[in-house]
Amino acid sequence: MGFRVRKSFKLAPGVRMTVTPRGVGVSAGTRGARVSAHSSGRVTRTVGIPGSGISHTSTTSGARRTAKPKSSSSSAPGRARTVPGTAALAPVAASPGLFAPRWEKELHRAAVKQADDVSRLVAVGQAHPQARPVAALLEAIRGAVPAGAYEHARGLVAEVFASGFDPATDAFVTKYLPGQVLDLEVADGVTAELPLDRDAVGLLLGELHQQAGDRSAAIDVVESLTPSTTAAVSLAELYAEGGDWAAIVELTDGLTNLDEPSTYLLVQRGVALREQGHLTAAREALKEALRVRSRPPALRHRAWLERANTYLAENKRSLARKDLERVLAENSAYPGLQDALAQLPD
Repeated sequence: MGFRVRKSFKLAPGVRMTVTPRGVGVSAGTRGARVSAHSSGRVTRTVGIPGSGISHTSTTSGARRTAKPKSSSSSAPGRARTVPGTAALAPVAASPGLFAPRWEKELHRAAVKQADDVSRLVAVGQAHPQARPVAALLEAIRGAVPAGAYEHARGLVAEVFASGFDPATDAFVTKYLPGQVLDLEVADGVTAELPLDRDAVGLLLGELHQQAGDRSAAIDVVESLTPSTTAAVSLAELYAEGGDWAAIVELTDGLTNLDEPSTYLLVQRGVALREQGHLTAAREALKEALRVRSRPPALRHRAWLERANTYLAENKRSLARKDLERVLAENSAYPGLQDALAQLPD
């Protein structure tokens, strides 16, 4: 599973340009309602709930540029872009045959042909037990979450997860909804692009539990998933919310700065060690988090701020000032910055 690597620049109020390895995109709008256009011709319209990390998107593709013929070994076209908490429709691979069961035909109509009408998913899921897991999951992703009905979404996803359903091995999903991906904000500043499988369903459920304030339930779900960097990031945030510093230290033992998620985990490790009173060890973890200068500014700002707080705990105010001024030079409104600056002598 990969993480999106991108750099985003503000062009004007409400307008941003994003540069990724796959091209350049421009988006306009406000939080929760944006239209994005990519150099590939793809246009994405997003409606969501600001601050939730989950939203709904629709994507259309423009005409492709003429390209030189490639050998049959070339990779398949890239997946449609998704947004946090939203599965995007990939090109449909098949349609039900003449002798396909009724539930399959009706679910295909609701999930693929008339995908914008969530009420059809509800009806099919209620009428046909065989269709229930797919219908419930898509109802949550396409309907309940974008509508802000988080408790309803949590119930739907919890039902799907408890049933043992795995979209990656489900015959209907693999045949009619191939290439599904889920972009999920698993922690502040870290968004994972996941294949739509059982672990992705579990991480989505964990986020919905966390959004509802049920941290214990969220931890139980995420701890049951296949160990991965994505799950570790989610767990670290959950452990930090509850002040379980020992669990964060154990979770991040032996970690080095390999990518954006590991940078986030190293910052959390530094905070946990500081809270345990291990100030030198905390600084070492934060030093490793800052070692790679190409990490996103938001992650580096967080690392500088936490290292400054560690220096303050050691009464090393001049060193703390240097780190805080690094953040101040780039983002004077960074959360927690003014409080830390207030602890410095005039």
